[in-house]
Amino acid sequence: MDASIEQSDLDRLSEKDKGELRQFMTNEQQRTRIQSQTHALTDICWKKCVPGAVKNNALDSSEQSCLANCVDRFLDVNFTTMKHLANMRNQ
Repeated sequence: MDASIEQSDLDRLSEKDKGELRQFMTNEQQRTRIQSQTHALTDICWKKCVPGAVKNNALDSSEQSCLANCVDRFLDVNFTTMKHLANMRNQ
């Protein structure tokens, strides 16, 4: 069975279905961006906070603290940016 979607298939959708499909695609794109940002954050914080090999399958307290602070700062920046963009849209 061919799973590809052709334009003629899309043309047969109702406006409501097209809107739902657009919203689904938007949601999936946002989810993909969030996953990508999460992977980038993990990589950045890991390189910054865990310079050597992990010993005994555990992080020491300074590494744990560094990772928590790194993630917190990343989230602070993202929330501030989202607020700023929302304010710009509302103006």
